[in-house]
Amino acid sequence: MRKALLVIDMQEATVGKNHADFFKYDTALLKKVNNVINNTDADLVVYIRNLMKNNFINKFAPVKVFDGTSDSELVKDLQVVSSNIFSKYSGDAFTNENFSDFMKTNHIDTIEIIGLDGGGCVSLTAFGALKNGYRVILNTSAIGTMFNTKKEKYYEKLKKLGAEFL
Repeated sequence: MRKALLVIDMQEATVGKNHADFFKYDTALLKKVNNVINNTDADLVVYIRNLMKNNFINKFAPVKVFDGTSDSELVKDLQVVSSNIFSKYSGDAFTNENFSDFMKTNHIDTIEIIGLDGGGCVSLTAFGALKNGYRVILNTSAIGTMFNTKKEKYYEKLKKLGAEFL
C-alpha cells in the first residue's frame, strides 16, 4: 500500500498575509496543515495549486489567480517537503492528466486530503479520487471550509461512496 498526502489550494490568494478579502478561513489553518505535513506517514506529499485561465472573462473576476502571479504561489509559510507540485483549472485535481499519471506511476492506492475548501476543491478531488479507484481519507483537522452547506452535502455523498474521515 502506498499513500499520498494531497495539499489542496494552500496559496497566497486564499490564506496568505494579503489574501483576497473574499476568503475567510480559520487563521490557524496553515498551522494545522503544516502539522499534518510534518507528521504524515504518506510515501509522497503532493501540492495542488488552483489556477484561473488568463482570458477576457476572468480579467473581470474579483480574485485573479493566474499562473506566474504571486497570488498563485503556495503560501509563504507552508511546509513544502517535495517538488511534487501540480496545477489545476477546475475543482478536481484529477482533471490534470499529468497529476493523474504521476499518481499511477508512483503506485499510489490511498490518498489523504487536506487544504481548501471542504465545500469545493477538497471534496471534488475526493470524488475524482474515488472515481479513479483510490482509497480516500479526508483529514478534517486540516481542511478549511467557507462553503459549509456544500461541504455537508458533499461529505454525506463521500461517506456513502466509502471515503473515510479523520
